[in-house]
Amino acid sequence: MKATQLLHQAGQSIWLDNITRALLTSGGLKRYIDEFSVTGLTSNPSIFDQAIKNSHDYDAAIREKTAARKEGEALFFELALEDLTRAADLFRPAHDRTNGVDGWVSLEVSPKLAYDTAASIAAARQLSARAARPNLFIKIPGTREGVPAIEEAIFAGLPINVTLLFSREQYRAAAEAYIRGIERRVAAGLNPHVASVASVFVSRWDVAAAKQVPPALHGRLGIAMAKRIYKAYRELLASDRWLRLLNFGVRSQRLLWASTGTKDPKASDLLYVKSLAAPHTVNTMPENTLHALADHGEVGAMLPHDGGDAEPVLAEFARAGVDLDALAEQLQREGAAGFVKSWDDLLACLVDKSAALKKAS
Repeated sequence: MKATQLLHQAGQSIWLDNITRALLTSGGLKRYIDEFSVTGLTSNPSIFDQAIKNSHDYDAAIREKTAARKEGEALFFELALEDLTRAADLFRPAHDRTNGVDGWVSLEVSPKLAYDTAASIAAARQLSARAARPNLFIKIPGTREGVPAIEEAIFAGLPINVTLLFSREQYRAAAEAYIRGIERRVAAGLNPHVASVASVFVSRWDVAAAKQVPPALHGRLGIAMAKRIYKAYRELLASDRWLRLLNFGVRSQRLLWASTGTKDPKASDLLYVKSLAAPHTVNTMPENTLHALADHGEVGAMLPHDGGDAEPVLAEFARAGVDLDALAEQLQREGAAGFVKSWDDLLACLVDKSAALKKAS
């Protein structure tokens, strides 16, 4: 039995951190579903930028849509929604089979809205309506400005993938926004079953800290931070506040491990997969990580509910001069800025492609 199936049976959902039109048209995504137990996927501006820039798969659609005077963000979202609605339909059996727990795809609002609450809510409403799929998450970053947008979107009944979370404090803020939105739905007599995941980025911690700490600490910060967050997650699920909501038929916001591809060539290619196995969580993996897990992976022990050695390890980093709170804020700012750059690159790519296709026609 493949390690992908073993991990799935242990209770962790495997999602693909990628989407391309070729993956859909070639049957590759369907094969991942059938053979690798993949039950969802995530996307972001960087993924779409690479998919459009490095292939001709979107040329015909770009020709057609630019002829209809689509350009810029409008053109991109039409292309993205074509891919993601098709992927959502492939995952619909998993969505139905799990009564809405699994089988999700994700689409991000414009990264330029990361610090604009009102515009984030409006964009989430619009994109969700255009997709018209019950298993499509709208991604909103867990920035300070994003947190109230998350609450309002959940209150409006929109499934939300909270992205760009790095620390326990950022996770708690996002989780509490979700709970407030659900509590408001309960108080208003609305259906409280609104799905959400909280996406914690892992490997970026180790990339950021590598130059500040001795080799003995390399590759340990992201996992320790994830363990700290997992403890907070388990505590929240066991809290009286959450248990009260269960009486109204509420579903929990699942924890999702993002950025789980290993960046350090000296480390195991499955470092973050094997270390972060846990039931009722999601691991969204790049394709090469997914293949590595299917090929030579194994499933280790599940994450300890109490965070295990998280605090002693994090104390070692503090002694080495790493300001964990400041680094978490820095990573979130840099993550948001990185997505804006990818967004700008993506829109520039569409301009160049559109012009080249028009010239060639």
